[in-house]
Amino acid sequence: MAINYRWHIDRLNLRLNNDHLHSGLLELNNWISGSHSEEATRHDLLYKRTLPTLPNHLSSGSNILAAQACLRASSKETVGSMRSFVHFLAVFLPALVAIMSPMAAAQLSPNYYANICPNLESIVRGAVQQSVAQSPISAPATLRLFFHDCAVQGCDASVMIINPNGDDEWRSADDQTLKPEGFLTVINAKKAVDSVPQCANKVSCADILALATRDSVFLSGGPNYQVELGRLDGRVSTRASVNLPHGNFNLDQLNGFFSSLGLSQTDMIALSGGHTIGAASCNFFGYRTGGDPTMDSSFAASLRNTCAANPASGFAFLDGTSPVRFDNVFYQNLRIGRGLLGSDQTLYSDPRSRGTVDLYAGNQGAFFNDFVNAMTKLGRVGVKTAATGGEIRRDCRFQN
Repeated sequence: MAINYRWHIDRLNLRLNNDHLHSGLLELNNWISGSHSEEATRHDLLYKRTLPTLPNHLSSGSNILAAQACLRASSKETVGSMRSFVHFLAVFLPALVAIMSPMAAAQLSPNYYANICPNLESIVRGAVQQSVAQSPISAPATLRLFFHDCAVQGCDASVMIINPNGDDEWRSADDQTLKPEGFLTVINAKKAVDSVPQCANKVSCADILALATRDSVFLSGGPNYQVELGRLDGRVSTRASVNLPHGNFNLDQLNGFFSSLGLSQTDMIALSGGHTIGAASCNFFGYRTGGDPTMDSSFAASLRNTCAANPASGFAFLDGTSPVRFDNVFYQNLRIGRGLLGSDQTLYSDPRSRGTVDLYAGNQGAFFNDFVNAMTKLGRVGVKTAATGGEIRRDCRFQN
């Protein structure tokens, strides 16, 4: 099958516009390394002048902004062949990605607020405990909010911004699954933090969302892990920037999306385990109940009845066995054809990912360990700094 080069170039442009230089280049590297030169000669869209100049900007490993500006200023050129370009990128981009990865991570530290707001974590946990006690939806809603935030423009709480003109992330089609309980959990935690004079207006919404997500997982029975801190809040939020995985994605589509964030297949499978809590509406899985061979027949019949009785508001738990507990039962359900979403069940149906599902189904500790590693990596995506226009929002819903 021919490679869609235009799609990859456009996606790289989007990530550059969103300050995702590292993830954009990683995706392009994955694309180039998986392409065939004979296919490449059929396509003529490339950055001929610009990419070869990147070593000059990054030779010291310090001037990412200059390289980013260089890429943004580039023009696309038409040439007769991509062969030499592909060969160049195959050699150069892996080294560039290796240079940039530790630089992104270096901005964050679990001790970032040790002197700024020493009791930050206990304040946030107390607020999250109240939210979870008030509604069982709060924990899965907060976890989903974190993923939807990080996977679009990076972990910058841009998903929470309300723009007066209505053009913002949370009103996009892909974000309509987000529940208000997740937003309220973060908003209430931010209020609790800012009520402490030493901490007022010194902790970003992005960091509070990351902490609230960890606490939501832990309070649901999942692992308690260190959260790297030091993010600033983004100032840009648009509908057009939102392009998230869908419930009918196959393994290749899932891997393609997660690799664009710098995450591996193992990371993707571990993060999918977040579906051990939460629910989905009938319109996201109803199509599978009419004869999907990968779905258990009795499970399908039960879901059909649920959706028929409530066609407009029907839903089912992503893990029907222990829906409010963060555990490995989600993977056990996949092994018996009881994955609700097609994108979940494909993790077991596809032999390339089945082994990891089997591992997690039989070893909750292995799942928890990989989930923590994947969440840490996800939390490093697209981190905003003062140099890239980041800020600490006084109100998580509005730019300062």
